[in-house]
Amino acid sequence: MKTIREIQSPSVPNPVKHWRQWWQRQSPVRQDRFANLAPVAAVVLFMAAIASAFWYLRGEEIEREQEAVRRDVEYAQQRMRMRLLERQEQVMRMARDISNREIRKDQFVVRAEALVQQYPEYQSLSWVDERRQVISTHTVSNLLQNVPLRMGEALPLGDTETHYSLSRDLMQPIYGVIANDQGKDAPLPMLQLHTPLTNDRGQFSGVLMAEYPLESLLRYDIPTEILAKYAVSLVSAEGDTLAGQTIPARRHLWPAFPWPSPAANEFRVPVSPVGNGLLLRAQAWRTSTGLVGNAQFWMAVALSVMTAWMLIANWRHSRRRQQAQKALIAETNFRRAMENSMLTGMRALDLQGRITYVNAAFCEMTGWSERELVGATAPFPYWPEQDHEQLRRRLEDELKGLQSPGGFQVRVKRRDGALFDARMYVSPLIDATGKHTGWMTSMTDITEPNRIREQLASSHERFTIVLEALDASVSVAPLGSKELLFANKLYRQWFGQDTDGHLQLVEQAGAYSAADEVTEDVDALAGLPTEPLTVALTENAEVFVPALDKWLEVRSRYINWADGRLAQMVIATDITPRRKAEELAEQQAERAQTASRLITMGEMASSVAHELNQPLTAISNYCNGMISRIKNQQIKEEDLLWALDKTAHQAQRAGQVIQRIRSFVKRSEPNRTRSEVQSIVHESVELAEIELRRRHVRLSHYVAARLPQLVVDPILIEQVLINLMKNAAESIDNANRPADRRHVELRVVPRKVDDQDVVEFSVTDTGKGLPPETMNRLYEAFFSTKAEGMGIGLNLCRSIIESHAGRIEAQNLYNADEIIGCRFSFWIPVQNTALPEKTSEVSP
Repeated sequence: MKTIREIQSPSVPNPVKHWRQWWQRQSPVRQDRFANLAPVAAVVLFMAAIASAFWYLRGEEIEREQEAVRRDVEYAQQRMRMRLLERQEQVMRMARDISNREIRKDQFVVRAEALVQQYPEYQSLSWVDERRQVISTHTVSNLLQNVPLRMGEALPLGDTETHYSLSRDLMQPIYGVIANDQGKDAPLPMLQLHTPLTNDRGQFSGVLMAEYPLESLLRYDIPTEILAKYAVSLVSAEGDTLAGQTIPARRHLWPAFPWPSPAANEFRVPVSPVGNGLLLRAQAWRTSTGLVGNAQFWMAVALSVMTAWMLIANWRHSRRRQQAQKALIAETNFRRAMENSMLTGMRALDLQGRITYVNAAFCEMTGWSERELVGATAPFPYWPEQDHEQLRRRLEDELKGLQSPGGFQVRVKRRDGALFDARMYVSPLIDATGKHTGWMTSMTDITEPNRIREQLASSHERFTIVLEALDASVSVAPLGSKELLFANKLYRQWFGQDTDGHLQLVEQAGAYSAADEVTEDVDALAGLPTEPLTVALTENAEVFVPALDKWLEVRSRYINWADGRLAQMVIATDITPRRKAEELAEQQAERAQTASRLITMGEMASSVAHELNQPLTAISNYCNGMISRIKNQQIKEEDLLWALDKTAHQAQRAGQVIQRIRSFVKRSEPNRTRSEVQSIVHESVELAEIELRRRHVRLSHYVAARLPQLVVDPILIEQVLINLMKNAAESIDNANRPADRRHVELRVVPRKVDDQDVVEFSVTDTGKGLPPETMNRLYEAFFSTKAEGMGIGLNLCRSIIESHAGRIEAQNLYNADEIIGCRFSFWIPVQNTALPEKTSEVSP
């Protein structure tokens, strides 16, 4: 059973108790943080309450003023609407009388004048026909700024003409605003009413145009009490003021306040029946004193500022005190952490040479504790016994201030007796008052740097020995200077101690040298690679040095020298034995090619003899015939000339055969020139046909039109073609093909191989082909499928084609499983580069 007290006092959560428990659970740092924020929170809440009260009261006042403005403006708009509709009815009645021809041109002015006297808002009434010509008009002469329309004139272009067209198209009254530019002599803004006129057939016959000055609409249509209470004006849809007066925008002293600015206390409403193009705007004159002139406002502001200032001053004082305390603790911790984390040993001596301070790094280096070192005097425990005298003299120099700015190197003994090298720097120790109280010494262990320095020196010595023993010349010189940074033994033997040899090798090899003379308009670094020089590819060249009588292979590249300068390294290797071997190989290849041509002509000797026998027999027959007929005096002069002409033609034919053979077998230096493919094919076909005719083999050839020129040796290419065509004829002859299958075809066409333009030559025969087991050995030297063959023809053909950067291949032609022939083809690339240049020489 619960007691009455327990029933009347139920367990209710106590928020104060919970708040106190939560506060006690917080750390002291967080409690200090909350205590610092309390004054700021109080100031913010107090200022927010004051600002909210003022904002609410000011908002209520502005809302009442806006409601009054809205009510009065709508009343004025209704008043103006009724007046405009009334005048529109009068104008439409007059337009109807004009359409019914009840008003003539001479009566129009009288009716218009009566209407203007009844409604003084009118400026003018104009009768305009369907051609936009003014038939008659009546204008009030009290507004001198506006130029009246004259009878017989056309309507001016612009807005008036636009309103006229719209009334004609819609066949109903149209209101339009003529907003002229503002200026001293500019016409006043006008409101036009265009009422359409019709003829007897109901067609458009013009308009009756009434014009109202906007200022007159405000003066006659707006109630006087509203004009006195507000600044009333007529504005366009874009917000431009057309008539009336406006209140200039006032500078708002407190733009950050939440309530609207005074300029917002206005109301706009469209003028009916004009439409949205004309708006009636009313701006309320300022009648209240506002907050600035309110004494209660300023009193509340003063009290609020004083309260906030007191709270903020107290808060700032507490913060400065806490910040100073935290800064002192942080500085102390930082200095202690810095001393313990330094790798440099620090030692302080007083003026008598006694140790007054050592850091943890110094104790770790020496192995002695701070308690054992502080207070010690010379000789110190970390001094080696054998260096006591030297270190004592140095300590005396330190105490006298004779220390060296670059420090000095000493040996230090650890507690276990081990020695290490150290460098010490000494500087005066000045206290906060500027008094010299002792000397501060920093100590760094340089045992490892000394070991590395010794290893580098040994490595440099070994590297120098290797470079000196090289069988290549090595030199390094900076760009733009004649200083020789490095030269090995062979370079000094060849070129001496200066950079002349280095620069000559660079110049002859075509590499860049900043020492080259440049013109005033050319950058001295023109020609350098676009990528970083130190990662550019090595440049190679072969040069001949007459003074040394040696061929050198020159390799150069850019490097960063030890001092950061950009330098050029040149390595020159003696390649004289290799060049001599290459020249000997070229001579042997040339002799082999000449021998091959002689062998080819030897194999074709019987065919050549048969080819020459025909013109020589014809010459003999023509000569014997002419001698016989001359002796018998039976020949005429015309027959004699004909016979002599035939004899000369046969002699010329024989001479051409001999000349081609002589040119083919003549030994000459390799000469690569830009040659026409058509000419090469023609010469080779003329020679090959001699052998093919002897073997009764037909030859057909096709050369594609507009082939590019090839940079080749034409004699060598002709040799390849003749060998291939002769081999084709022999294959057909050995296969004993019938007459209709004794055929060789030569085709020359352009192709693309590996994305490069080439010209392909192919020779196709109808022989028995090549045995499959010999396809891989066709181009071996001294290998032949013919019993009497020497095995050098196809080997030379492949060497010639590959020397021209081309390729040769062979393949059998099949009809089902039967071999019906063979095709040899080779291609030569179309070279767009310049012709090969002679090897350059360099002199020392």
